[in-house]
Amino acid sequence: MKIRIAGINFAHMHMGDLLRLAAENPQAEIVGVCDDAPARMASAIRNFSIPADRVFTDVDACLEKSKPDFVILCPATGRHAEYVERVAPHKVHMMVEKPFAASVKEADRMIAAAKKAGVMLAINWPLRWFPGHVTAYRLLTEGCIGHLLEVHHYGGNRGPLWHGADKIVATPTAAMKRRSWFYKKSEGGGSLLDYMGYGTTMGTWYHGGRKPSEVTCVTDLPNGLEVDEHSITVARYASGLSKFETRWGTFTDPWTHQPQPKCGFVLKGTDGTISIYDYAPTIRVQTRKKPEGFDVPVDKLKAPGQNPVQYFADCIRRGRPPEGPLSPKISRIGQQIVDSAILSAKLNQTVKLVG
Repeated sequence: MKIRIAGINFAHMHMGDLLRLAAENPQAEIVGVCDDAPARMASAIRNFSIPADRVFTDVDACLEKSKPDFVILCPATGRHAEYVERVAPHKVHMMVEKPFAASVKEADRMIAAAKKAGVMLAINWPLRWFPGHVTAYRLLTEGCIGHLLEVHHYGGNRGPLWHGADKIVATPTAAMKRRSWFYKKSEGGGSLLDYMGYGTTMGTWYHGGRKPSEVTCVTDLPNGLEVDEHSITVARYASGLSKFETRWGTFTDPWTHQPQPKCGFVLKGTDGTISIYDYAPTIRVQTRKKPEGFDVPVDKLKAPGQNPVQYFADCIRRGRPPEGPLSPKISRIGQQIVDSAILSAKLNQTVKLVG
């Protein structure tokens, strides 16, 4: 039987991308979409030919009538906990689009709500499905560069208002920034909350679940904005220092032309290094035997690990909780580092890992 999927709250433009994955999956079916602002659903309704009787503005009505196997949630970051707590009592599995939450406290509310309802909770990080990053994880686990010592991440794009679903280009204005939740502190806006979780969650995956002991962060709030557009965080692990940098305002978007610095990861181990840049067809590896370095073609992802919809549907069919960056356990550590970075920037000092 097909997996029944509903999309609830279209505040984040990634909803369109995730629903496309559902629409293109022959083993899945979009049984409902819901948002209290109908205009935000218009393009998805048109793109995926969703009939009127599957379109809702009330969450409870959507869940009761569409009876999904799992729900995709894309609200503003500051409302993630609210929506998980609203959906969980309906006993439906949930996949929340990144980031995990606005704080560890809210992440714990989400974990508790899912546990109480006896359902699975997954946090989707799109970078998890980039073949290069998956290839790097495979090489790490195979011992290619020895024990991991450092993770360096640079992540971002021109800004969240420069594109919509399917990466359709837009031209933002100052007025658009004033209206958008991405630029409101109360709703979880800012590049740090939007992007650092990529680096810290994937970094935690690469680090094998290890946590740093302390965190130092600085942010930049240009032009009187109430949220940052640039942040740099250094995390101290037992193995050394790792760095996570976020940027709204790269010169180009990485999915069109890689900016400089390039968006991606550099991993340094005891016996080598790996560099993985977003969307690249190869990754660069150095080892003791080949210190000059060599290129490794990225792995071809295979079902059911090709995209988040396919993967989470398989988890549900098998009754197996999501693993790696999609798991609440790994994502929570990433959130701890994010919370610590926020506190560090506020206090202008190094802080112990919070949470």
